[in-house]
Amino acid sequence: MKPPNTPHVSRRSFVAGVGAATVLPPATALLTDSAQAAPGAVRPKSAVQASAGQPVYLFFNVAEVQFIEAACERLIPADDSGAGALAAGVPNYLDKQLGGAWGAGERLYCSGPWLPGTASQGYQLPFTPAELFHTALRAINHDFKKRSSRFSDLSADAQDAYLKTLEGGAMDLDGVPSAVFFDMLLRMTVEGFFSDPVYGGNRDMVAWRMIGFPGAYADYYEAIDRHGVKFVREPLSIGEDRHGNVHVHSEIPASIG
Repeated sequence: MKPPNTPHVSRRSFVAGVGAATVLPPATALLTDSAQAAPGAVRPKSAVQASAGQPVYLFFNVAEVQFIEAACERLIPADDSGAGALAAGVPNYLDKQLGGAWGAGERLYCSGPWLPGTASQGYQLPFTPAELFHTALRAINHDFKKRSSRFSDLSADAQDAYLKTLEGGAMDLDGVPSAVFFDMLLRMTVEGFFSDPVYGGNRDMVAWRMIGFPGAYADYYEAIDRHGVKFVREPLSIGEDRHGNVHVHSEIPASIG
């Protein structure tokens, strides 16, 4: 699926361009401000594991996983140029972020008033990120249940058409404007693809290898005086030990598969 307002752009040029512009931090950068904690905790949920080699989902239930995995893969599909969102573990990244402190709105102002705002005013809804996703996904899955179908069963073109409907804001998802949900889903998908693997996505650093990013290398001292020389090395995660194993952030409970 083409990114919003970007006609005739290939997957490689869009995704690599975004990644080269900035290697994204975890989803805490999406919604900001206020140190006031959101009321209530994220509701506990049984772990969901699709199959061997797949991540254990602690935030998403089975129906939500089916939509999220299919939707993320349409936003960054696998092709001849590299792995897509699913192979890069992007849904695992979403599960971790939404199931953690950021998803609970730990640093999000949650006391209203809840009035329509302008684009420059940022997020204006009374939902924590976790509540927004659960609410929107419940409405989406209810919509497909009425059709006796599932998003993941649609053809690629039909999935793209449905995502474009969400992007256009044509649907109300039980109080969540579909355009807001789509925008957050797209942003988090790109984040999960390019973020450090310590946050659960970018499995095997596939996105960094695609754009030639060396990762969070701790010491560039010997390269300070090298001007105009391409820095070539295997990418390195901030959570990687000397044996090459990436240790997922300890504050995020799920583990990468």
